[in-house]
Amino acid sequence: MPRVEVVYALPDRQTLYALDVEAGATVRDVIERSGVLSAFPEIDLARNRVGIFGKLAALSTPVCDDDRVEILRPLEADPKEARRKRAVRGR
Repeated sequence: MPRVEVVYALPDRQTLYALDVEAGATVRDVIERSGVLSAFPEIDLARNRVGIFGKLAALSTPVCDDDRVEILRPLEADPKEARRKRAVRGR
């Protein structure tokens, strides 16, 4: 049985769930079985992006042994716009 981790982080709190799953389990399966959705009801898999070891992945992607599935929070600001504002302030 593959062993995987599911991680979710807030600015002040990080959580990690380790679980064994059957072969062929998908990212969605792992997230749903981990219990992270009940612990963090604000997670919406239709909105939140997910990844495996920092690379974006689809919910239908099969997981492998030792994968770390990451649930990403939506960006609060556009990174390009934030850089522009910092540049203006720095002048």
